Amino acid sequence: MKLTELEELGLKNIGTVYHNLSYEELIKHELANGEVQETNTGATAVDTGIFTGRSPKDKYFVDRDPSNKYIAWGDVNRKVSADVFQELLAVAQEQLSNKNLYITDVFCGSSAASKRSVRFVSEIAWQSHFVKNMFIRPTAPELEVFKSDFVVLNACKAVNDKWKEHGLNSEVFVLFDVENNIAIIGGTWYGGEMKKGIFSMMNYWLPLEGKLAMHCSANVGKDGDTALFFGLSGTGKTTLSTDPHRALIGDDEHGWDNHGVFNFEGGCYAKVINLDGKSEPEIFGAIKENALLENVVIHDGEVDYEDGSKTENTRVSYPIEHIENHKKDLMAGHPQNIIFLTADAFGVLPPVSKLTKEQAMYYFLSGYTAKVAGTERGITEPVATFSACFGEAFLPLHPTVYADLLGKKIDEHEVHVYLVNTGWTQGGYGVGKRMSIKDTRACINAILDGTINDCEFRTTQTFRLNVPKTLGDIDPKLLFPRDAWEDKELFDNTRDKLAQMFIDNYKKYQGDDLIDYAPYGPIIGS
Repeated sequence: MKLTELEELGLKNIGTVYHNLSYEELIKHELANGEVQETNTGATAVDTGIFTGRSPKDKYFVDRDPSNKYIAWGDVNRKVSADVFQELLAVAQEQLSNKNLYITDVFCGSSAASKRSVRFVSEIAWQSHFVKNMFIRPTAPELEVFKSDFVVLNACKAVNDKWKEHGLNSEVFVLFDVENNIAIIGGTWYGGEMKKGIFSMMNYWLPLEGKLAMHCSANVGKDGDTALFFGLSGTGKTTLSTDPHRALIGDDEHGWDNHGVFNFEGGCYAKVINLDGKSEPEIFGAIKENALLENVVIHDGEVDYEDGSKTENTRVSYPIEHIENHKKDLMAGHPQNIIFLTADAFGVLPPVSKLTKEQAMYYFLSGYTAKVAGTERGITEPVATFSACFGEAFLPLHPTVYADLLGKKIDEHEVHVYLVNTGWTQGGYGVGKRMSIKDTRACINAILDGTINDCEFRTTQTFRLNVPKTLGDIDPKLLFPRDAWEDKELFDNTRDKLAQMFIDNYKKYQGDDLIDYAPYGPIIGS
């Protein structure tokens, strides 16, 4: 590449530029630089230091016109002044000057109508390897004419010593200047900052064009029927969208434009804590040459997936080509079915419910799941988690912007929407048991093959969810949680407690028309 392009970014006295290296070349550099360890599967492994996850409190957008009129400012999207950004840009530029640099050019988005061209600049080989895995790799002819829409300067070795003076959270900085199409990273080595940073930008750009950006997985059947799976961590999003009878479009980030659904990425970023080749053979088999592991414990080349001593957030990135049954063009038509996954540890929600459009928008904005906290100390009380649109941390715009877009697309394309509970049944955590994979798969299969539409439905109390009276071989009692609980009074109390959590969470959207579809609202359906 032309040095003038880097000089325009404020980088000076640049040494050797390693531009769009092959996997083989990158791995040679990683090993020669002492950045990674080799494993016996051919994958390399890196430690990201003290930062083994994102630093959301260190993420800021520059307060600048016109983006400041669109961004929903608050705890998720914090402001930084243009002057402070310029100071920290100079810090990043100084760090990356007088260095050999790794430059990787990629696309975010497989749809020609919606993709963005992104250039990553780093002094570390494995970070180029990471983005090469995670984003869409341009062909040689595409690289010949590549022009970046957005640039990320990853100066992870730099820190902000003046963070208190600047009024920031810490010496770490992850800053986005929307108008000037540049982001800078300092103080953290975690690869996920680059991945999720561009996801946040796609969540800014696309809705302003009337396109939906989504934190979901997606697959497509042999007849071209597309399905989307939304869900927070631990709900089964990756597991349930990986189906031997359906091609994987992607496991995490997608867009929905006028042409259909498309993957933002060209790879997968999977958790590997307690990874087992029998239960997750696709992911296990993907950890081979060109895959990049993060923060795992290795003994003589053997990865100990059960060892979480560095972090429970052990990860692997790999090209999507490592999954045999994937959609080659990473695209498909408009979805026929949308599935919201929740792991309800209270044991209140049915295993499957069919939602109206308005209910779909309500539960999309709620983004609910429940986790069990502190079980090692004997605490069994579930903790409710609400994350708007199942990805609130990555939404620069107000959540209702995404929900409104979802509602319009549901109407336009006559999409069926379902809420599937992969959590507890016959009681809450500590009393009941987790929904079996077999029964959950039966629910998913009935949705995807359309047989659920032949069912007779009945509406539950309080949450007013439309539930099939019978569904295949599933015990009918399990379909209606109250019927499955031995202690009906305890169920009623637990149900009302969870309903109140939904209502309290939704107060930030008061005035929204969807409030009528919250628990306790007027009965709908029959």
